[in-house]
Amino acid sequence: MTVSLAVLGAGMRGFIYAREAVRTGRGRIVAVAEPDRGRRERFAAEFGLSPAGTFHDWAEMAAAGKVADAVVIATQDHLHVDPAVAFAELGYHILLEKPMAPVEADARRIVAAVQRHSVILAVGHVLRYTPYTLALKAVIDQGRLGDLASVQHLEPVGWWHQAHSFVRGNWRRADTSGPMLLTKSCHDIDWLLHVIGLRPVRVSSFGGLLHFRPENRPAGAGERCTGCAVEADCPYSATRFYLGCLGDPKTEFWPLGAVTAEPTAEAVLHALETGPYGRCVYDCDNDVVDQQVVSMEFEGGVTASFTMTAFTPLEHRRTRLFGTHGYLEGDGTTLRIVDFRTGEEELIDTRSGAGASAADGHGGGDAGLTAAFLDAVAAGDQTLLGCDPHEALAGHLLVWAAERARETGTVQTL
Repeated sequence: MTVSLAVLGAGMRGFIYAREAVRTGRGRIVAVAEPDRGRRERFAAEFGLSPAGTFHDWAEMAAAGKVADAVVIATQDHLHVDPAVAFAELGYHILLEKPMAPVEADARRIVAAVQRHSVILAVGHVLRYTPYTLALKAVIDQGRLGDLASVQHLEPVGWWHQAHSFVRGNWRRADTSGPMLLTKSCHDIDWLLHVIGLRPVRVSSFGGLLHFRPENRPAGAGERCTGCAVEADCPYSATRFYLGCLGDPKTEFWPLGAVTAEPTAEAVLHALETGPYGRCVYDCDNDVVDQQVVSMEFEGGVTASFTMTAFTPLEHRRTRLFGTHGYLEGDGTTLRIVDFRTGEEELIDTRSGAGASAADGHGGGDAGLTAAFLDAVAAGDQTLLGCDPHEALAGHLLVWAAERARETGTVQTL
């Protein structure tokens, strides 16, 4: 069965899921809803959509009734809940980009709607679906580590990614998108729940906005990178970074595609002189954290720590698992396993050819999630996703508890 798909939001994530569905032959794109005319027209042209299959927004598409088997909701985070509920009521199966919603009440509304109307829900927790995760989970499930005692997990956000998305970009403020632990790392928390397989019982968290603040602005810095006297020596130079994206189709798609639709030096410089991505990182209205640590206790006394930091290259996640019979260390592509009974070590290479960033497919996770969703829709079987709506919600609930802990300096009991 080829699944017909409608896409809400013709930005980066909408294009990624649509292209992957078509690439595999498992899906075909029949409609798009996108308020930005240029994006809407580019999407329609790429997927051969007629005017009848293009809509200004999700409400206009919903008014047309059920035009596809499933819908990809890739709008901004605060615009998830209303279309998700509306399209569930219309009988659409839903692939919903993470996070589900900025606040708990809206996420619960989505879960209730999909269950009420018996439709399949996949949330964009792509880390679950990488070849690396599948291999790591198999090691645990085979009992090779014995019982898990503790886990360390690092998300290296990347210095330029922090500046692009969380200082200058759409996810820079908690009041317009959400806290960074939710918008950036809810799939890391979901991944930890998936890997550990136990119920979390307590959480604490520390962190904040350490560096990207006005008081850290270098002497002589301008309001924008273009024309700034110290730009050449700044690690966060927008001029150097975005001009450096030119000539590479991957980086022209992302991150440059968020800055300008025209990949030329003239268009980039114009965007940096007039738009948000050319602002000095010390002169923005950002307030989300640039580093955070989360400590978790699970039933049975198992512990986990998660560190998210801007001050790294953008690389694969790094994880250490400490078991009673063995130790596992992973870097997103390779697993190193030490057996305590024999002292022997094994290396498992899971490289898929996909890099760590969104432009590179999240280590194969984008492809894996898309395939699992299309298979689930074709078979009418939520279990093929390996995750039900309440499991998808669980990681969000842990994130919100961690944020309460960070903001209040307390340990939160779940």
